[in-house]
Amino acid sequence: ILTPEMPQQEVQAFVEKRIPSMPDVKTRDDWEAEASRIRRQVLARIVYRGEAAKWRDAKCKVEWLSTIDDGNGYRIRKLRFEALPGLWIPALLYEPTKLSGKVPVVMNVNGHDADGKAAKYKQIRCINQAKRGMIALNVEWLGMGQLRDSDYTHYKMNQLDLCGTSGLAPFYLSMKRGLDILLAHEHADATRVAVAGLSGGGWQTIFISSLDTRVTLANPVAGYSSFKTRVRHLKDLGDSEQTPNDLAVVADYTHLTALLAPRAALLTFNKTDSCCFESDYALPPLLEAAVPIYQLYNKPKKLVWHVNVDPGNHNFERDNREALYRMFRDHFYRADHTFDDSEFACENEIKSKDELDVLLPDGNETFHSLALRLSRTLPRNGELPRAKNETASWRRTMTSRLREVVRWSEYRCVENQHVKTQQNRMGVRHLRLKIGDAWTAPVVELTPVNVKATAIVVSDGGRAKMAKQIRLLLSSGNRVLAVDPFYFGESKIAERDFLFALLVATVGERPLGIQASQIAAIACWSREQKPEQPVSIVADGPRCSTFSLVAAAIAGNSISAVELHGAMASLRQVITDNGAVNQTPEMFCFGLLEQFDVLQLAALVAPRKVTFHDADERTTSQLSALTDWYHKIGSQHDPFPPSRETE
Repeated sequence: ILTPEMPQQEVQAFVEKRIPSMPDVKTRDDWEAEASRIRRQVLARIVYRGEAAKWRDAKCKVEWLSTIDDGNGYRIRKLRFEALPGLWIPALLYEPTKLSGKVPVVMNVNGHDADGKAAKYKQIRCINQAKRGMIALNVEWLGMGQLRDSDYTHYKMNQLDLCGTSGLAPFYLSMKRGLDILLAHEHADATRVAVAGLSGGGWQTIFISSLDTRVTLANPVAGYSSFKTRVRHLKDLGDSEQTPNDLAVVADYTHLTALLAPRAALLTFNKTDSCCFESDYALPPLLEAAVPIYQLYNKPKKLVWHVNVDPGNHNFERDNREALYRMFRDHFYRADHTFDDSEFACENEIKSKDELDVLLPDGNETFHSLALRLSRTLPRNGELPRAKNETASWRRTMTSRLREVVRWSEYRCVENQHVKTQQNRMGVRHLRLKIGDAWTAPVVELTPVNVKATAIVVSDGGRAKMAKQIRLLLSSGNRVLAVDPFYFGESKIAERDFLFALLVATVGERPLGIQASQIAAIACWSREQKPEQPVSIVADGPRCSTFSLVAAAIAGNSISAVELHGAMASLRQVITDNGAVNQTPEMFCFGLLEQFDVLQLAALVAPRKVTFHDADERTTSQLSALTDWYHKIGSQHDPFPPSRETE
């Protein structure tokens, strides 16, 4: 029904129009007011949401362990520190053997490299910094090196998002604590503080350096681009931490680049980078945003960019490292005419991963363990009203809250195009329904001779998987609308699909809310077309069951009933089953479990019928309160009919 490219084109246009552009500021004071607002809002609304505010204020430990000193003019001190209570990060401090006075400090962050802090190119960088008299911190990254564990997989940080706590916070707090450690050193010069890293380390560099003004020199290497660039260059679409919920409501990466002003910045990109962020398309929008801001400060020379041609691939090798050494020369050692910006040979000083391992305590927290702990007390205030006369007020309050959580849209649905056919006295139409100004839903409408009602059918596997259920519905007199809403079946995005779901969330929308809003709009359209026919939703699978409950809860009487097959008993199952956002992106709707579980969503639909077909023992036990709820409000409906075979 749709053209193959239509789902991707629609989501690209949807996201693109919501990405903020740089403000038109004329004076330095105007920009500083804007910069202050951006930093404040990113930290408050994106980073420190939910439990993360307590993590930020917690007193976290730093423990110093053994030291390696091979007589090369520096020593490597092993340490571990808590990014947040119970989540320990291993790190290495490269410290010159002879220290006096105040010296520059550098936090070296790494990207998606399995070797983590032991990566050869990173060791060389830290050694060269130490040999130049600098204190270099080599910090491990979540999911890499010693923390290369499935429960640190970046797509699992979104388990925290579901609980209403920022999954981005552990990343940010790890960087913040690293800077705290460096600046607590008795020889640290607070006016000469650098951060540098490749790829995911480049993302870390721009993120911490833009928001934490203690950083005075930033060198992100092949690590980021504007969201507007990413929408059109799909290999730039980053992981969950690079595309966090609601960031683009406040700022694009163009804004973050401009926030570096007037501090020293070296933007390094590679000419033929096959991974991501090729210089030709990634760098110009960042310079377009940042150059005018540096000019407002009359500091244009503080912003430097370097394009690596040899080897030109995804790297932080010698050419890129020496560009960083030149920045140190020009901004940290201006008075030192003996400073050598060529790389010191240190091949024989490289250590093995085992030599650099740092002992970590047992039971180190992970994204998964943190989310499990948070989820145990959720949803907050989840108790259903005890008296029938309290239900109306409760429903109004909770429906309003649900609209906010899923970012509900009141879409209007119109018939855009159809091809009508006829088969065995069955009316068959293939429809394109235009939903709002952004979406097109493919629908197969099947109309038997004697129609009593309409059923909207959706499935986790796409509408084509519902043939048996559709035949049963038709035989019982239902007109069937077999629909593939956003992200399912024919509406599934062809390439790197879940990363577009992350983009939808970063511009302030929610995939779950889009899906639910689309289904509700189709239900309203059907009622307008056939006002005499009540409309029910028949959903197959945990994902479609969830957005169908949300649609029915908010849409009111335009949806008369919901039948769920394979629904979850609780949203906590997303966490207990250790799910990841790349598998089921809409199920990680920020804060949904904090406010609602399946029980509360189903209760919002009542007294209209919600039926859990073929529910297992876990579902019926966890949702037993739902049967009592129906009886309390005067309905004898049983949400859990006996299991039956589907013919």
